[in-house]
Amino acid sequence: MRILVAGLTGLLVAGVVAAIAVVWLTGSKELRYPTQAALRGALGARATDELRQRGITLTQGLICKDMPGWTKEKMRAHCLGMTAAKKNVLVIGTGEDKTREHHFTILVDGRPVVENARCLGSDCRAQQD
Repeated sequence: MRILVAGLTGLLVAGVVAAIAVVWLTGSKELRYPTQAALRGALGARATDELRQRGITLTQGLICKDMPGWTKEKMRAHCLGMTAAKKNVLVIGTGEDKTREHHFTILVDGRPVVENARCLGSDCRAQQD
């Protein structure tokens, strides 16, 4: 009976140590948008929200697409649109599985409004709460 208890205890301890090692090696931080579809799907709304907060309105919703060459490890999406002042809008969103980070850039008329931000719009407010 002692051998059985010792064996089960050993397995339990090994499992806990393995779980800690996995979290430590991979990091506990998760991507807000873990898939290409999730990144592309959220990018337009978050960018529109960010632009609205900065006093920039769009003539219509942003049109978002996957960027060529994206992979599961390196997600890439972009959105195109136009401001009410007839200026072109380009939004670029990325997600890196290795670093578990997102970066977002918004250009209006070719000029950066947001550069390499880790969040956009309401996502930034949610991180502050």
